[in-house]
Amino acid sequence: MTRCREPSRGASVPGMSIERVQPPTASDETTSLLAWLDYHRATLRQKVDGLTQEQLAQRLPPSELTLGGLVKHMALVESSWLSRVFLGRPLIAPFDTVDWKADADWDFHSAAEDTPEELAALHDASIAASDAILRDTLADGGLDRLSAKARHGRHFDLRWILVHLIEEYARHNGHADFLRESIDGSTGD
Repeated sequence: MTRCREPSRGASVPGMSIERVQPPTASDETTSLLAWLDYHRATLRQKVDGLTQEQLAQRLPPSELTLGGLVKHMALVESSWLSRVFLGRPLIAPFDTVDWKADADWDFHSAAEDTPEELAALHDASIAASDAILRDTLADGGLDRLSAKARHGRHFDLRWILVHLIEEYARHNGHADFLRESIDGSTGD
């Protein structure tokens, strides 16, 4: 589903930035949801474009959030909602072998050890897995198909999950704005 694949000009880390395409202003529901998801995926990646491993690990106290942590977290969020909750399958690697009881925020904490290339590859792998799930589901059952697993006693249709993923990216993109500006003064939409 993701049409955001080519690195932008001037990216210091090959593949870190992905092209951001404006969502259509008039379209069917599925097209709109997928376009907004792609847009927010690309927005996050643009916020981290050109940064070093040290910069991706930089905090803005008192928060412990980092840009690298946000990228790794969103890779987990996509896998959690689409692989685990929606299909009832395991998370993608490396999330499938993490001791989450020992560190519930492992995705955020471990990101400082990852290079920009590793973070981009993990996020790409998560997007590819998510897009495969979306492609297959939309061809067989569509947005009304319910999740295999329930949370808090409720099953979720794919529509709800897509809206939640868009919301999660949008919220964290706001965090990314502040983090990036504190690192090198870069601002943007």
